[in-house]
Amino acid sequence: MNTRDFQVAVIRGDGIGIDVTEATLAVLAAAEARVGGFRLVAEDLDGGAAYYRETGRDMAPGAEAAAAGADAILLGAIGLPEVRHADGTEISPHLRLREDLQLYAGVRPVKAYPNAPQRLADPRAGEIDLVILRESTEGLFYSAAVHDRSPVETDAEVQDILRITRATTEKLHDFAFRLAGRRRARGGKGLVTCVDKANVFRSMAFFRKIFDERRAGFPDIDVSYNYVDAQALDLVRQPWAFGVLVMENMFGDILSDLGGGLVGGMGMAACAEIGDAHGLFQPAHGSAPDITGQDKANPLAAILSGALMLDYLGERADLEAPGEAAALIEQAVHQGFAENRLRPMEFGGDMGTRAVAREVVALLRP
Repeated sequence: MNTRDFQVAVIRGDGIGIDVTEATLAVLAAAEARVGGFRLVAEDLDGGAAYYRETGRDMAPGAEAAAAGADAILLGAIGLPEVRHADGTEISPHLRLREDLQLYAGVRPVKAYPNAPQRLADPRAGEIDLVILRESTEGLFYSAAVHDRSPVETDAEVQDILRITRATTEKLHDFAFRLAGRRRARGGKGLVTCVDKANVFRSMAFFRKIFDERRAGFPDIDVSYNYVDAQALDLVRQPWAFGVLVMENMFGDILSDLGGGLVGGMGMAACAEIGDAHGLFQPAHGSAPDITGQDKANPLAAILSGALMLDYLGERADLEAPGEAAALIEQAVHQGFAENRLRPMEFGGDMGTRAVAREVVALLRP
């Protein structure tokens, strides 16, 4: 069997990012060994708040070019509370990577697992299986401090810009419809909900207008609409009713954390940032420096992000093996919870970072 090599840029980052990345690499290696037909070749790159504290740079010289040249980027977590720029903002090289590599599609799965905490009493909460699709390069984050685009910035007033462009929004909505089609083919809901504030902001009315234009190309996909405040309510009231939720950057930043809370916590919050030519994969949680190196972090968000990376690599290369490995990881996590073999400390269990990773590896063995 011919083996396809994939170059993966690994940025472990800060805090528990180091711990969960190590766990993820172990699981990826086990999935690779189980399936065969591909090989992940990892290259570690320095970056993050700790690196900034040591060097005055948020990424090592040449690291951004190396990340751009890789087949995929695997990121742990970035940020330390005591390390800030002079204006008080966080060290955020990953936001710059999003823009430089045009990673416009932020994929945030929200899925309930058996025996994992479910914050809603309704038994239908066990059926939650949706994706928040967050535009990741524009919206209100267009003015993120790392980009230095605030039109007014004085001691009396600061203004930020919310930017929606046709070019990016068309690609985002097309991505949403294609994603819903793939999920339906796998037994999920073929439904896309446009989440906006079109009743108040012209930018959001434009976002919805483009959604209506692009849906014409996907007549087999069902659609619905929700204002973002009503969507926040519905994520508590009936989250099991949704499939793919497509929205602006800041809306997605907020609602994806709410989604993570519904299915246990941020330790389950996987994330893919995908563009036309690049993909970055990371847990959506922070660096939690208070538990760094203590073998307490839940690595499953990072591990499931690794599965998203494998799925992405297989699709881009038109190669079945990475996608098979991704499905096996997702199946192992589901089985592990169903059989009570995965008991992260985050959920009050007795298993730390390394123990969870070892159990997922054991579940991947034939």
